[in-house]
Amino acid sequence: MSTMPITAVTATRTERADVARPRARSTWLRDARFDSAFIFGGIGLALLSGTVIVIEPSLFYPILLLDAWVLGYHHVIATFTRLCFDRASFEERGWLITHLLPIVALATILVAWQIGLWVIVTIYFYWQWWHYARQSWGVSRAYRRADPAALYEDGWLDRAIFYAIPVYGILLRSSEGHTRFLGMELWTVPVPAPVASLAGYAAAALLMVWAARRLVAIAQGRLAAVHTLYLLTHIAIFSVAYVWLDDITFGFLIITIWHNCQYILFVWMQNRRRFEKGIDPRARFLSYLSQPGRIGLYLLACTAIAGAMYGGLLQAIDWLFFAGLSATLVLYQIVNFHHYIVDAIIWRSPKPTPPRAPAHAG
Repeated sequence: MSTMPITAVTATRTERADVARPRARSTWLRDARFDSAFIFGGIGLALLSGTVIVIEPSLFYPILLLDAWVLGYHHVIATFTRLCFDRASFEERGWLITHLLPIVALATILVAWQIGLWVIVTIYFYWQWWHYARQSWGVSRAYRRADPAALYEDGWLDRAIFYAIPVYGILLRSSEGHTRFLGMELWTVPVPAPVASLAGYAAAALLMVWAARRLVAIAQGRLAAVHTLYLLTHIAIFSVAYVWLDDITFGFLIITIWHNCQYILFVWMQNRRRFEKGIDPRARFLSYLSQPGRIGLYLLACTAIAGAMYGGLLQAIDWLFFAGLSATLVLYQIVNFHHYIVDAIIWRSPKPTPPRAPAHAG
């Protein structure tokens, strides 16, 4: 009777164990350094800016201007890197510029001209809240996919927990009856105060359920640590912007800074993944900017393009029927509304192609 050497038996068992044991998978979107900046950098800058303007309100407009030129315009240009910075993207999505943009521009101008600027301001107030919440939802899904073995809430509970504070915040703002936003006339949905209060109690209950579920996940060794950290920042920024601060414009600026930082970094990461193999001859400019160590150059290029684009928009004000703040607002909202629609299209996950039915012989 032959026997297998002990070392061979041990090696065989080790190989079987390696096959049975799931491979370790990173729970970061990119790596610890990038994700730490992504999760904490944006909210840190936003809360620092909020602290400054609460202490010294006269700095609101200078900080708003800095946010617009350094982050906001760059944010919009980051979207265009996915539309027209290479031929393949333009062939696939160019219609979002050539067809959709003129439609959005015409509709925005007609509404402002025929009904009033307050409609544009009101649409912006509610749409930007929804846009910010939806972007954050998409980021949370990305972190969830990065750690599929962790314990998560599913279905309606998952969504209810995520949207609890954003929904409470917008209902609270509406119930407060604000009539001015960024110095302009605003109409808010007349939400009864008890309804907003009920939403607040529901949000508190849902967050307690979430906290309890996180404790269960810790006990089971299945805590999605990075996803949890991200959700904590999501809850914190919407709480500060829409619940804790009395001034809705201060809250708007804080959450806008967070949103802009988040979007810029996320798009860069996506472009980096797309061109991970090096310079692509079909997208030489964008792939060059998306190589390792060139995030500073990427940011500089987008800032330069944004400056040229928005400088042109400001010059175009003189060609409109109305001038000054009104024209500036309309032009900016054309860009914003177009950006919101484009984002809703380009970041949507493609639906899987259904299998084709087998052909039957006739």
